[in-house]
Amino acid sequence: MNQPKIFDSETPLPDEQLARKEKTLLGFDARYGRIRDQLRLLLSIGELHVWNQKHHGGKLALCDLVADQYPFIIFHGDVGTGKTATAECVANRLVMEAKVDDSVLFKLSNRVRGSGKVGEMGTLIAEAFQKVVQAAGKGRRAILIIDEGDSLAAARSQDHSHHEDKVAVNTLIQGIDDLRRFGGRVVVVLCTNRVTVLDPALQRRAAMIEEFKRPSSEERRQLFALDLAAINPTKTQLTSLVAATDARNGLPAWTYSDIRTRLYPAALAKAFPATPLNWDHLLAVADSMKPSPVVEDR
Repeated sequence: MNQPKIFDSETPLPDEQLARKEKTLLGFDARYGRIRDQLRLLLSIGELHVWNQKHHGGKLALCDLVADQYPFIIFHGDVGTGKTATAECVANRLVMEAKVDDSVLFKLSNRVRGSGKVGEMGTLIAEAFQKVVQAAGKGRRAILIIDEGDSLAAARSQDHSHHEDKVAVNTLIQGIDDLRRFGGRVVVVLCTNRVTVLDPALQRRAAMIEEFKRPSSEERRQLFALDLAAINPTKTQLTSLVAATDARNGLPAWTYSDIRTRLYPAALAKAFPATPLNWDHLLAVADSMKPSPVVEDR
């Protein structure tokens, strides 16, 4: 039997496609700024030691505390709020700003859960970390994205947690612990819809926990203005589409994914091939289609 594929993708960085994708993510620059500021010390451990020696004679103990942080971030929020896309673009920007060529972005596959064989899941996770470390080598960066992280990292104390799940979480924790020796050149970003189910040991290790929310009315307005600029929407039209995708009748507001992967294609299908896309197509779909349900974080 063939071994499950460990990664969904292995992307050399920097990547031009991700650089373009970044420009389509609303609020990316502000979010990236927060993440970069939080990680700046972690990503520059060597420079931090030099700074400590220069300005404090190497005696500032806070620097040692920072150096002990784990290169691990958690992105959490509802389905379709842009966690994975942001993680990919953050990784790309970090590499671009570090001016480090020949780095790699890995996306861990849920297939590492394996086929149920004893020890298989833990073995596959350990192998994934080994490949990420090998890719980093002596001077490159490597970023590992773990999507749908709650499927691999649920709390070991849960009643339904099987032995294999506990072994997998232990292996994941050990892998993250080991990455501290790379001084920030290897970073793990775990994306999850349900942060509260993650094992507490992983939550404690996160250098940063960033929440992703459904877009506000103003953010949806900006999204429509950006994506639909070619059909020259009026302010009134934008307002009507924002209202149509807002929370109503007991349903939540639409997510980015709802709009870009469901609303737009359905509207195009109404127009193609006979007529140009117009606002009536968009509103008709928005009025007839429901947003994705909220994932309960518990």
